[in-house]
Amino acid sequence: MSPAPDESGPARRVLVDPEGPLLVEGPVEVVLEDGSTVRSDRVMVAVCACGRSGRYPWCDTSHRTPARTRDADG
Repeated sequence: MSPAPDESGPARRVLVDPEGPLLVEGPVEVVLEDGSTVRSDRVMVAVCACGRSGRYPWCDTSHRTPARTRDADG
């Protein structure tokens, strides 16, 4: 279970782009499924929302490459 949010500090701004990553005002820490934590100290962080990034959880713009589809003949 997540700890209660700290309402005394400023909220982080998250910009949602349906065609791309989540843009989060940094620095940020991301807790991964295995419980490990990764951190970025950048001013703006692109967090992968599609799962195609080779640098997950950070976006590497892999979402721009069309997903492979099978040919109708093959």
